[in-house]
Amino acid sequence: MKTYQMLINGEWVNALSGEFFDDLNPYTGELYAHVAKGDKKDADRAMSAAYKAREPWSSMPPIERSRILFKAAQLLEENKQEYAEVLVNEGGGAIGKVMFEVVQTVDLLQTAAGDCKCILGETFHSDPGKISMTMLSPKGTVVAISPWNFPLILSMYKVAYALATGNTVVLKPASETPVIGLKIGELFEKAGLMPGALNILTGPGKVLGDALIGDHRCSLVTLTGETGTGRHVAMKAAENLKEYILELGGKNPLIILEDADIDFAVNAAAFGTFLHQGQVCMAVGRIIIAQEKSEEFSVKLAEKAASLSKGDPTLHNTVVGPLINDNQVKKVDALVRDAVAKGAKLLQGGRYEGRVYDPTVLMDVRPDMEIYYEETFGPIASIIPVKNEKEALDVANDTVYGLVAGVITKDNHKALYLAEGLEAGMVHINDTSIDVDASCPFGGYKRSGRGREGGRYSIEEYSEVKWVTIQKKEKIFPF
Repeated sequence: MKTYQMLINGEWVNALSGEFFDDLNPYTGELYAHVAKGDKKDADRAMSAAYKAREPWSSMPPIERSRILFKAAQLLEENKQEYAEVLVNEGGGAIGKVMFEVVQTVDLLQTAAGDCKCILGETFHSDPGKISMTMLSPKGTVVAISPWNFPLILSMYKVAYALATGNTVVLKPASETPVIGLKIGELFEKAGLMPGALNILTGPGKVLGDALIGDHRCSLVTLTGETGTGRHVAMKAAENLKEYILELGGKNPLIILEDADIDFAVNAAAFGTFLHQGQVCMAVGRIIIAQEKSEEFSVKLAEKAASLSKGDPTLHNTVVGPLINDNQVKKVDALVRDAVAKGAKLLQGGRYEGRVYDPTVLMDVRPDMEIYYEETFGPIASIIPVKNEKEALDVANDTVYGLVAGVITKDNHKALYLAEGLEAGMVHINDTSIDVDASCPFGGYKRSGRGREGGRYSIEEYSEVKWVTIQKKEKIFPF
């Protein structure tokens, strides 16, 4: 068991109160670490450091910012086992999941490093007597609030691109996974990042979040989290006229048409539903399948679910590890009980031991069941048979969320019809709902948030646009 301090202005410091909080292993329930418990006074320290570092960091040549990000990627690659072990023990992720997360984060850092020299403006042909153009400049100081389910890569989406575009950052990692956030600080410290450019605060989210968002030195707040938290952040940001980026929840459909290969569809559905115990914003929330294929598919998916290894996330063959806490176990089980009581068929699972919930398959899920609309964040497959692709589209869009969707079909015309009609920020054809690419736009419609992260889309979000004109000859005014 270790004790961790916060990173403020390039120094590792205790909270001014001297308090710490317990960080628990979600599988064993044992104490994993003592972590500094910051409050409003510490938030002020961090914002002050980030604000003072704005000018020297934004003035640094892009090639130097790129070098630091590339060095961070190299260090993460060299120490990936160390970071993976933190993700397993602190977040409960199985080995396969956490190694995937670390490798994708290396790619993200490399991509952001390359994009440091791609912060581009435009020129406009408006008047032959002048040059008209846009320039991009940093927002200033970014407050980044990250989640516990993919805490390394989702923190890095914010940190890497905010730094790449010349902003300074105050990162508030989730209280369930604070250590991996602090390890990001260690990574950039070793990579040579200047003091104050990245500050990391740990402690209660509402106390620190409200203090950071309300601070006049905050230019932009970016959050990945659940929709209720996103609504609160948006309201606090609006009160203080702050810009915000929100990547929130999803009730993501996987549509399987009548011509789909059923074995492929089962594998796609299982991966999309059960990866990291379903604790993924991109997870398959509803499996919408052609009625004539639903029985065969359901039987095979139940068999697949029963075959998945579950339990200790430190074992290399484990696929399904623990849910993050006891409250989440109770929520997931209550959703399953409600569905079964209202007529859903429980084909597999529906049991748990400790915080490990069995991969579960429910057939004939209907709108009167809570699980039909509510984001589950658990290893639950909800199967909904439909008559045709029009009904599939209607069911898929029958949600307040609009993050991502998957479509499995051999018919390109139907695939494009669904891709155009789906109310989602991302659509993956002949794939499950889970996919990431550091260069591509990540974000959703409706209550799944606002803004996009990744590549040039992050550059746009973290930059201000300035219109600049130069008169090539003396201008004549009308009076």
